[in-house]
Amino acid sequence: MDGLSTLRNTPPVLPWPDIGHLGKWSVSSYKFGFGPECLRDDDPETFWHSDGPQPHFMTVQFPRKVAIQKISLHLSFPLDDSYTPSTVCIRAGTGLSDLQDVRFANLEKPNGWVTFDVSTEPNEDGDGFKPINAYVLQIVIVSNHMNGKDTHVRGLHLLGPAEPSLPGDDPFPFTSQNFKMFECIR
Repeated sequence: MDGLSTLRNTPPVLPWPDIGHLGKWSVSSYKFGFGPECLRDDDPETFWHSDGPQPHFMTVQFPRKVAIQKISLHLSFPLDDSYTPSTVCIRAGTGLSDLQDVRFANLEKPNGWVTFDVSTEPNEDGDGFKPINAYVLQIVIVSNHMNGKDTHVRGLHLLGPAEPSLPGDDPFPFTSQNFKMFECIR
């Protein structure tokens, strides 16, 4: 499955924060009652149902540049059959006119949450991948299983980089006494 991890029907509990609520969501097309709101409701019984020519895509536009580490998709080949995506392309950029392909993912009969890195560029430590910094992220359904035309996506989470593990761990702490006395507000 191309280094991707498949999870269960409930949204995965991951160390990366969901940043999808920061952006404005749109889709290439949808059938009435199966719009982009179904991507974010965490209900496995609802899904975005595209309605139109391929490729289908979901676009998220952010008001400021954000770091995006991973994407979690909820897909169900047993329920959706030929509506299930088999190849997904991730595009990122500063606007709709300059989107660049940053990742392709091949999905082999997925059933549940599939989480994968947005980027394929290794980070400085060599133990993972760099996040993508972008104003716009687009998830493109390039093809479906069994050459299906329309597509179903039951859930989508955009995940930012992992936050510091220790509570109160300030990356730029105050060191002088004069600054420390203004560190918190009562």
